[in-house]
Amino acid sequence: MSDPHLIVLFGATGDLAKRKLLPGIMHLLGSGLLSDLRLIGVSTQDFDDDAFREFAEKACREFSKRPIDESHLRDFLPRLSFVSTKDGPDSLAKQAAACEEELRASHGAEPGRLLYLSVPPSVALSVIDTVKQADLVDHAKVIMEKPFGTDFKSACELNASIHEVLDERQIYRIDHFLGKEAALNILAFRFANGLFEPIWNRNFIDHVQIDVPETLSLEGRAGFYEGTGAFKDMVVTHLFQVMAFMAMEPPTALDSGAIGEEKNKVFRSMLPLDVSKVVRGQYVGYREETGVDPESQTETFIALRAEIDNWRWADVPFFLRTGKRMGEGARIISIAFREPPKSMFPDDSGIGLSGPDHLTFDLADASKMSLSYYGKRPGPGMRLQKLSMQFATQDTGEAAEVLEAYERLLYDAIRGERTLFTTAAGIERLWEVAAPLLEKPPPLEMYEPGTYGPDSVQKLIEPRRWRLPFERKWRESHG
Repeated sequence: MSDPHLIVLFGATGDLAKRKLLPGIMHLLGSGLLSDLRLIGVSTQDFDDDAFREFAEKACREFSKRPIDESHLRDFLPRLSFVSTKDGPDSLAKQAAACEEELRASHGAEPGRLLYLSVPPSVALSVIDTVKQADLVDHAKVIMEKPFGTDFKSACELNASIHEVLDERQIYRIDHFLGKEAALNILAFRFANGLFEPIWNRNFIDHVQIDVPETLSLEGRAGFYEGTGAFKDMVVTHLFQVMAFMAMEPPTALDSGAIGEEKNKVFRSMLPLDVSKVVRGQYVGYREETGVDPESQTETFIALRAEIDNWRWADVPFFLRTGKRMGEGARIISIAFREPPKSMFPDDSGIGLSGPDHLTFDLADASKMSLSYYGKRPGPGMRLQKLSMQFATQDTGEAAEVLEAYERLLYDAIRGERTLFTTAAGIERLWEVAAPLLEKPPPLEMYEPGTYGPDSVQKLIEPRRWRLPFERKWRESHG
């Protein structure tokens, strides 16, 4: 249970607040992970407190992933208030002071202060200026949403502007991919098990795939997506971050400083992207979407080969792929192990027919892991087949304790835990790595909706093969 907090939610009537943040904060309070809070919603809407509470109640009922506990909802809603941006910073300052005084009187201690900027990047700096004018900077923790710049220059300028008002230690750059239970399981899997830690290197691992296809189209986000594209939207802010968790060296301690430094070492070791090893695609029909330029060169698909030039990962390729309107929605990390140097099994045994052994992490909310390997098929003779050992959170008695990604990240930020958040240095380095691609992107290749991207993605990974689509499906949960 954390100390009482004032939460100021900018963009409080937006889609993210409605779908994730308001239901998530209600759950954190109801579950006892937050001891007490006051939440001020801030947006351009002409709401009063009652209208905002009505909005929040509807959001929680519609989008909560858990059955609504009516007592929790009744406890949560009276703690909400609203300030319109039209009323100016002074009105926000007055409301914040009243809320903090109420918490101070109830608990006899200074409340914490969390500011969540659920706003488009174009207005982030103006919101930070509002925070400054409302005198809310002192001891505040500030959560910011991606994208964090669009290239190295803009990222540096953005960070410099933010640092004029906020110290770097106050800033929490959020990546909801890292808030998933499965992402944290990578750390546990790697560093808590003597079985796998010794083989987590170039001597035993042939390559790594991070594959995040989406079935969704633009979902009304053409204005944002046209100026962003798949690479800036997904790879820099999500897939590279997941790759760092998978590739980093053992930290000296399980704390945010040590883990953040090891992640940044991975980024510093990355080679600049080779444009000849990048495939950019656009799904057929994208240019007919509402709000899209009829001659748009925005990619809705990206696949690339990344390389980490250090002792652990030299010559081990990392293949990253993501795109819209693809064959399925998935979020996997698949680690392919090197095959034995020589086989004693006869050619007709089936050895090698199903590819190398794989360790696969599914980063979906119901996290799963699978280890595939060759085993003997029952019966006479020596016939081999691919078997797998699988684990799913839903098969345990703790499935109900899993926090959603935004809930975990909100909880961590409130506690000052920075492990799952990115740093200014890390973001700037990733834009440096991306510079060759941004300066001279390869031509777009078209792909049909419902597929896994342009045909050339197979050439990118040859002589290896993409894991998705899976030849064998995950086993059904028996929980």
